[in-house]
Amino acid sequence: MNILVVDDSRTMRDLVSRELRKDGYDVETSEDGVDALDKIGSFSPAVIITDLNMPRMDGLELTKALRARAETKYVPIIFLTTESGDELRRAAREAGATGWIVKPFDGPKLLAAVRRVSS
Repeated sequence: MNILVVDDSRTMRDLVSRELRKDGYDVETSEDGVDALDKIGSFSPAVIITDLNMPRMDGLELTKALRARAETKYVPIIFLTTESGDELRRAAREAGATGWIVKPFDGPKLLAAVRRVSS
């Protein structure tokens, strides 16, 4: 299964990717929403994991853009962010987010969330 990891931190992209690959997932990474939208067509992710705060296009804008596209309208989107406020969670849910995980993340919890949204 393909998973797209979107985060402006190379370290975070590497950590999340390593955890997912250990569990057998195919992973592509993007540094922000603009980069993610460029890669979507050739990668066709089954799940998208995105940070909230990123340059050029943040996670909320990315989620809205993904929900507006036929090919990604129903792809599960999990936010992986340092933010934990209820307002931001509500905004993400309204934009179309499927899940929310607060950094630092726990590997088994991340994998459980991916399995939950992709089943």
